[in-house]
Amino acid sequence: MKNARRAAAIAGFCDDGAAARRLLDHPEPGVRATALAALERLGQLTGDELGAAMKDPGPLVRRRAAALAAGHPPVDLRPALRDPDATVVESAAWATGERTAVDDATLEALIEVARDHPEPLCREAGVAALGAIGDERGLPAILAGCADRPAVRRRAVLALAPFSGPEVDAALAAALADRDWQVRQAAEDAG
Repeated sequence: MKNARRAAAIAGFCDDGAAARRLLDHPEPGVRATALAALERLGQLTGDELGAAMKDPGPLVRRRAAALAAGHPPVDLRPALRDPDATVVESAAWATGERTAVDDATLEALIEVARDHPEPLCREAGVAALGAIGDERGLPAILAGCADRPAVRRRAVLALAPFSGPEVDAALAAALADRDWQVRQAAEDAG
């Protein structure tokens, strides 16, 4: 596997898209993930290849595909936002926040992650992405994040930046008195 993974990485630096593409079917997930990254580096990664990688049995491959999908807006991130592996969901949330436009269905899936995902890291990534998107429909989920675990609260406070109004002011005021110093610092920085 080590040699195949190395070959995939080298293909991305040697303008050898054909070699990288052949490794997309390798039995080892690490090789497939590296081949995806190589094709992206070369500017040759297709939406179809990303879509197929989002259905890969290996979470490592799905996670890499979700992250790479940030730069491929036609690729639907909703399946990755509902993935059973939390690391894939986190990457998909980040990728969604990196896009310049998000369709309604994807925004709803992201809101669901930010509010209801059982893993705090996913909720944290979800509220951060909602703040980056700045759509008012995401504000209730961000405000809910202000009452979550410390890392989520901190990220939620920062995600309030594009919003205004009495409920935002109240959330920032509450964060200034939070028991976690990083949340308080985030509120000071936001205010």
